[in-house]
Amino acid sequence: MMRERLLELREIYRRELFDCVVPFWLNHSLDHVNGGQFNSLDRDGSVFDTDKSMWLQGRALWMFAKLYNEVEQRPEWLAAARHIYDFIMRCGFDNDGRMFFAVTADGAPLRKRRYLFTETFGVIGLAEYARATGDATALHRAIDTYRLVVDHLRNPGRVEPKIFPQTRRARAHNVSMIMLSTTQELRLAAPPDPLYAEVVNDALDQILNHFLDHDAGAVFEVLGGNGERLDTVDGRRLTPGHAMESAAFVMHEAVERADDSLIPPALKMIDYSYERGWDEQYGGLLYFVDIDGKPPTRLEWDMKLWWPHAEALYALLLAYRFSGDEKYARFFKQMHDWTFDHFPDPEYGGWFGYLHRDGGLSTPLKGGMWKGFFHTPRALWLCWQLLGEMLV
Repeated sequence: MMRERLLELREIYRRELFDCVVPFWLNHSLDHVNGGQFNSLDRDGSVFDTDKSMWLQGRALWMFAKLYNEVEQRPEWLAAARHIYDFIMRCGFDNDGRMFFAVTADGAPLRKRRYLFTETFGVIGLAEYARATGDATALHRAIDTYRLVVDHLRNPGRVEPKIFPQTRRARAHNVSMIMLSTTQELRLAAPPDPLYAEVVNDALDQILNHFLDHDAGAVFEVLGGNGERLDTVDGRRLTPGHAMESAAFVMHEAVERADDSLIPPALKMIDYSYERGWDEQYGGLLYFVDIDGKPPTRLEWDMKLWWPHAEALYALLLAYRFSGDEKYARFFKQMHDWTFDHFPDPEYGGWFGYLHRDGGLSTPLKGGMWKGFFHTPRALWLCWQLLGEMLV
């Protein structure tokens, strides 16, 4: 890319992040009565459901604290982080150390899932808040929660299985990816611990030597317990945006370890995912793809969602940064143009989340129990930061 285009892009990402997305959430999402953050926001920022997603509380805590730590120490960002942190510490944890998935407006428990993703987002939020404030309680809770997650994953039976393991054992890509990314964030705040290398090494092995399949030209989401392919709906399902997000974390680890051998397989993850996921008919990234072209069963398979596009933007820009290959610049331009033509809302700020295949709006909501202050600002910040590095 020419320097002039890099400058232009950096201004686009700066403006979208700091003038549109962050103000939307900062102005509309904080619950000044009960604490924490409302997640379900209509197009104009009005709240349409007061129940709160605890995993989105952790993500928002991380995002506000990260902006404070990495961009500028703005008092309003730290105040928002503290506001959410207090709610998480007061209402987020059950007596067994695990976290609730959903609570009422005033923090009463509503739902607790068997999955451990709420806990991982709690870890990164608490760790980043500890970096911002030096709060030892936040850091200790982050470390304790991380160790709880690792213990549950390493000891079958701690988490209720989704299917009978005596009938079919399976492993999921999202677990390896989340443990890689969670550990990367915790390491920034916590004292060194050999456990972190153990977890990261295992995650990299699973992602690069099992879920990444060069013969198939794909990154699988679900494999059998021994790493074998499953000829089932879940076994054939690919999630291109998720695979590209995972590739970015692998590239981050390459930088951390100064290990260039991690870059080529990460680029292959992006190549396979972009080739299979880009919608040649309407543009944009398909949500799910069946590797054998069999009928998708998840009805949202052909929808265009905000988070795969946001994550793909950063992964593609990072791939270009590491490789210098102009094909990634072309891929990035395609993704950038389609994304910015469809998801941002110039009238009210923030991004829409759910589009039909042709790019038409499915619902005007800006936030819900699954969409919060995370993927969009995270990708905008990372792209803005990376574009700055590319200008040096």
